[in-house]
Amino acid sequence: MPTHQNRQTGSPMPLDSSEERVRVVVVDDLSDLADNLTELLTLEGFDAVAARGGQEAIDLVTTFKPHCMLFDIAMPGIDGLELARRLRKAHGDDLVLIAMTGKHVNEARVADTFALVDHYFAKPLELDQLLRVLDPR
Repeated sequence: MPTHQNRQTGSPMPLDSSEERVRVVVVDDLSDLADNLTELLTLEGFDAVAARGGQEAIDLVTTFKPHCMLFDIAMPGIDGLELARRLRKAHGDDLVLIAMTGKHVNEARVADTFALVDHYFAKPLELDQLLRVLDPR
């Protein structure tokens, strides 16, 4: 399984001239992982918040207005595949979707998710690769 794939070309973070920081929602049911990744992204200059699951992530889209959603595929309830489907249906390509998963996830599920996302990372994440996607400058 590749560490990183990309289905699109071009600048992944559509910022307009009035915005200074890329807003990212990190979605993972593992609180420590979500919190640590959110903290690292904040230290790197991003406006990042954590969500503990799919529904919380969906709710944050309207209040936080993220540019990017970074989410685990394997979550209870609304998993990453369903989250990607709902976000694409509601927001099209306006929201950059980045999926991440460990090796325990079914390959077919990864393939289905990959068709809906802009980028895919295998865990453990390589922070440098993620940062290049979030800020390609």
